Amino acid sequence: MCGIVGYVGPKPAEGVVIEGLRRLEYRGYDSAGIALVDGGSIVSDKRAGKLANLEKAIAESPLPPVTTGIGHTRWATHGAPTDRNAHPHVGRQRRVAVVHNGIIENFAALRHRLESQGVEMASDTDTEVAAHLLEEQLETGADLTVAMQTVCSGLEGAFTLVAVDAQDPDRVVAARRNSPLVVGIGEGENFLGSDVAAFIEHTREAMELGQDQVVTITREGVSVSGFDGTPAEGTRYHVDWDLSAAEKDGHDWFMRKEIFEQPRAVADSLLGRRGEDGLLQLDEMRLSDQDLRDIDKIIIIAAGTSFYAGMVAKYAIEHWCRIPVEVELASEFRYRDPILTSDTLVVAISQSGETADTLQAIRHARVQRSKVLAICNTNGSTIPRESDGVIYTHAGPEIGVASTKGFLTQLVACYLLALYLAQVKGTRFGDEISQVMDQLEQMPGHVQTVLDKADEVYALARDHVDSRSVLFLGRHAGYPVALEGALKLKEIAYLHAEGFAAGELKHGPIALVEEGLPILCVVPPRGRDQLHDKMISGIQEVRARGARTLCLAEEGDTTIEPYADVLFTLPQVPVLLQPLVAVVPLQLFACELASQLGHDVDQPRNLAKSVTVE
Repeated sequence: MCGIVGYVGPKPAEGVVIEGLRRLEYRGYDSAGIALVDGGSIVSDKRAGKLANLEKAIAESPLPPVTTGIGHTRWATHGAPTDRNAHPHVGRQRRVAVVHNGIIENFAALRHRLESQGVEMASDTDTEVAAHLLEEQLETGADLTVAMQTVCSGLEGAFTLVAVDAQDPDRVVAARRNSPLVVGIGEGENFLGSDVAAFIEHTREAMELGQDQVVTITREGVSVSGFDGTPAEGTRYHVDWDLSAAEKDGHDWFMRKEIFEQPRAVADSLLGRRGEDGLLQLDEMRLSDQDLRDIDKIIIIAAGTSFYAGMVAKYAIEHWCRIPVEVELASEFRYRDPILTSDTLVVAISQSGETADTLQAIRHARVQRSKVLAICNTNGSTIPRESDGVIYTHAGPEIGVASTKGFLTQLVACYLLALYLAQVKGTRFGDEISQVMDQLEQMPGHVQTVLDKADEVYALARDHVDSRSVLFLGRHAGYPVALEGALKLKEIAYLHAEGFAAGELKHGPIALVEEGLPILCVVPPRGRDQLHDKMISGIQEVRARGARTLCLAEEGDTTIEPYADVLFTLPQVPVLLQPLVAVVPLQLFACELASQLGHDVDQPRNLAKSVTVE
């Protein structure tokens, strides 16, 4: 989700690039940098923190008024958000400068090969590897376009790379694989950007690239090829959005945009998690296998949406690892005098990494000598820094206050933790773990299948604009999904909404049921532990009392049809993984209902994105 800008044309590149980066600030970032081509050399500057830090540095040490350049705002993945890890990165001869979005999965092997040849790395990033590899190709006599084709053919993962060559000052070359990149087509000038917001004030003519393609821009034109060098064509289109809509990729709300980014976010969170030997690898775990083998209890601490991800994690960890798991609200954790030992693993889930209640809870755990593992989306934030290990979710920045892709990627991290513990403790065979990983890697496609039916959910939401209360029911891993669906409706539609475990209906909540009350029911997949049949019994109970049942059930489940006033089908997935697809229509429902009610979906009243006070 980093911001990328590239420019070739008659204007001073510094102004165009910095202006483009400013328009991409909404994407979130922790450092910024620029590189210009000046008469056979690369001139660059980069700074941790906000773009203003870079602008201040440039004001104190001005850059030359040249007309080719690239820029970057970084959302840290590999390496902390520091000056040395900020982009652009250069080769050891400083002939090449590169900016990069995404993750190069095989960077460790490539870095090892380069270091064995005497290359000294100046950063902790995967990006720098690409700079050295490109320079290596240029030294054979290849031009930058061919060098990019060759290098990208040997890279694994999802990435956008943009590069300049000091000895070829009129060209910028870029490549993409499963990562955003768009070309802006002007008159006597051309642009590159993470999205059209980077250049919309200069041109509204754009080109979309296909997968595994390299694009070269000069003043005179744009050429596209495959990684194998074969000529290719991009898809031209006209942008008729204003800047605000361009930032949202044409959506009305950042939240809606982020819901639709979830297939890519889930895929990014799975990148690089399996080694060449097929075993799971969590590079930032920092806890030894023996530390993990000694664990006899896990306590998950979190707040809000992250708490519901922790509830799903309990089901997965206990099933796959046979370790007892408690899930605690971070704000309550310290005040009940929890029983902690050196063999307790405390897992802190926080999107921002700054959640005050969660931070104080992990500090309490560390005083009690427990091991602490963070699940977080923000590299370099406080909670990961104060933990013994971290699993980063790689969701990219989330602008909407109500979390969507943050939740799905936290679920992925929880599944990865459960499988990693099963691998280390030997509670599951390798082929069983591989099977679940294969299923997880299919989830981006399944999430996209749900999103492709968004109009069905929107119509359902519009049918309920006059509802003043909505209930949500679930069982097993669907229970936290019901809670999360209710929370989304509370957060952005300001409606009374409650989530319940369906088996608890008869113990009180069924008293709330009245004629016409909408109840969203998350139906478990068929065939496990009678969950499915028991859920249908609960649906029958509320329908008999006049409720309107809106059911989410797996495709092909005909048994639910007689009891569903509305049926929305989900892809067939294992019961433990169903939250990844079941929560998506609930997000869409809340977003559309709030929109119809005229609320500010991205900035709901009384709420903040990161809760930094207790």
